[in-house]
This record gives sequence, structure tokens and C-alpha cells, in this order.
Amino acid sequence: MTRPHPVRHDDDLLAYVEAGTSPYHAVEEAADRLRAAGFRELSESDHWADTTGGCFVADGGTLIAWYAPAGTPGAAPVRLVTANTDAPNLRIGRSPDTAARGWRRISVEPHGPVRLDSWLDRDLGVSGRLALYDGSTRLVCVDRPLLRAPQPGPGAGTGRGPAPLWGLGGEDPGRLLSLLAGEADVHTSDVLGWDLMLHDMQRPAFLGDAGEFVTSARLNNLVSVHAGLTALLSAAERGPSTVTAFAAFDHMAAAPGAAGAPQCALLERVLHRGVEARGGCRDDWQRAVAGTLAVCAGMTDALHPDSGEPYRPMPNGGPVVDLGTGRAGTAEFARACERAGVPWQATGWGESLGGHQGDGSPLALLLASRLGIPVLDVGLPGLSLNSVRELCGAHDPRLLTRALTEFLLTDPPH
Repeated sequence: MTRPHPVRHDDDLLAYVEAGTSPYHAVEEAADRLRAAGFRELSESDHWADTTGGCFVADGGTLIAWYAPAGTPGAAPVRLVTANTDAPNLRIGRSPDTAARGWRRISVEPHGPVRLDSWLDRDLGVSGRLALYDGSTRLVCVDRPLLRAPQPGPGAGTGRGPAPLWGLGGEDPGRLLSLLAGEADVHTSDVLGWDLMLHDMQRPAFLGDAGEFVTSARLNNLVSVHAGLTALLSAAERGPSTVTAFAAFDHMAAAPGAAGAPQCALLERVLHRGVEARGGCRDDWQRAVAGTLAVCAGMTDALHPDSGEPYRPMPNGGPVVDLGTGRAGTAEFARACERAGVPWQATGWGESLGGHQGDGSPLALLLASRLGIPVLDVGLPGLSLNSVRELCGAHDPRLLTRALTEFLLTDPPH
């Protein structure tokens, strides 16, 4: 979204989250912002003669962008920020049109650890991507109240997931597809498949007496996508001394191990080709990897007012750093926070960011295992994570962005 005048960071975040109704729309919005800043889009099928300056690769719901100063050697290390573009939500199945007792219904499946009850009694739209028989794709977004999953009726059983209503009448196979094909300006017979999801129609907003909170759908994890993207653009403007990069991955909210490996392979290919395009050899690639450091940005549970836990981070206290494993890069990120004047909080006493026991979030583990680089978990505290509508501090996204910008500008050790 290109704006003629500067806007407040939190207002810009709300605009970005509202536009990113699906991972595909989130990447499309990010790509528009990169182009407006002068970044060049590269295709994996093309020859890369020059990868200096600002460049990016977009592949569906995944985006990899970087800035390499002119004259950067092939062996230059990378400062990398990663996040994921997808959020736990409800996805439309292969045979969506169903009916029950005179109501038209849509069959949906949970994507990730969805809090199903939070989707009840909300006005819902549909967005995502259609795959066509000619090999192309079309984004589609029905951004108006189309569906609603009502509370279970009297005598209804428990444990069943939402089955949204969208009209009266019997089952009408193909009706939803016909509607969505029309929205994308294609014929129904052109559609081969789809990746479609429901999104909440309530707009992002500030909450609280002083507006000290942000409440919105998809905060986990578009708040980190926005922070990482904005940090890369800010770092590029200030002139980094080495390669700075941002990667946002799809399909990380559900089964990240199975879906994440190909995306980590894509990141590895892109980084490797960047080294080669700058004149580097195999030894230069190994040296670049040896000096690379990554931050995996996400969200973590804040201290709940009804919780008996002795410690949890608080909103508007700054980003949270996982200290539980003593991994490399913690001190470097802490120093970046100090240079940026950003307070930070710590976790790591038995539980890492994202609520995963052990050595880090799934995305961080994938990056570390695939590339063999140190990956530090960093996040923002929030409430109602994985619900249709989440909450975080209104100041934290700006603080995270400032910290990530300084991290990207950090000179690698010699």
C-alpha cells in the first residue's frame, strides 16, 4: 500500500493486517511496498546477473527480500529476519457446498491450532488463491459478510467444529466455486483447485482507555511480517554494511516440518544464488553461512490477568527474547535493542516462544537444521493467540521494528 505521506507505525500495521486477509494477499501487499521502495523482483527461472541493491522473490504466500550494498563480496554474511505469513484459521475443503435442515452450509477444516469457539457468531469473508488449468493463479477476496458460524442450537452435540451458514436452501454443489470464480473474473470450468480461507470482517482497531492495545485478526503472525518488512526497508535507507534480508514463509501455522522444508530450501537457493551473482565460489558460500545470523520473529503468550504463573512478559514492555538455550546471537540482539533505545523482556525458563517446549519455535528449528546457522527466537507478548481476534500492546510492534532495524544494521564480527 503506497501512501503519499508518512503515517504512524501502528496505523500502517493496521492497514497491512487488514490487507493481508490470506498469506497470498499479505505477500502481494508486501511486494507492492518493496516495488514502491525501488526493490526489483527476480524470478528463479531467470539468470541473476546482479543481486546488489534491493531485490525480492515472491512465491505464493512466501516472500524473500534482501538488500546488498554495491560492491558487496560473495562471502559477505547475512543478517536475516524471518516470520510466517499464515495464521491459524478455517480453510475451505475440496467439496465445500453442503446443506442441513434447509440451510446452505460451507465445509471447513482447521488450519493450525485454531480456537474454534472464537469463530462463532462472527461475520466472515473468504479469501485466498484459485489455481487454473492453464497453470496460472488468481487471487480472490470476498471482503464482505458472506458466512457466519452460529452457536450450537438447543440439543446440539458438543465437540463439532464450525460449519458456517451462507443462505437458505438445499445443497448446491459448485455454487461457492461459481461465486469465487466470478469474483476473480474467470469461468468456473477454468478452475482446477484452490487454497481458500475464512477471514473475520471486523476491522483492526485500537483498544483501551488510552488506545494502548491493538486488537485484530491475524496478528500472529502478520505483526512480525510487517515489522520485518519495515525493518528491511528502513535498514536499506540507512545503508547497511553487509547483506540484510527478510523471509516470510507460508504454511508454518500447521505442520511446519512437512511444509517448511521446501521453503527453507527456497531460502537456501536464493541466498546461494546471491553469493554466486556477486562473484562468490563454494568457499565464499561456506564463509557467508558461517557469519550469518537470523532472528525468527513471532508472538508469545503474555501474562494473563487470571493466570497463576509467576512470570510472563507484559504488553508494551518490548520484544521478548528466548534465553532458554543460551543460543548464539542473544547478546547481539540485546545490544541492538540498547542502541535503538528499545526495552526487552526475557523468557526461557522451561518454555520457548510460541509455547513449544525445548530448543525453539518450529520455524527457528527448521532454519537452523537446514542452513546450519544460529537462529534466535524473538517475539511480542499477546493475549488470545490463535483466536480469530488477538491482542497485543500498541507500542510493541514499533519497538520490535526498531530493534530489528538495528539488528539488520549490525556489523558482523571480523
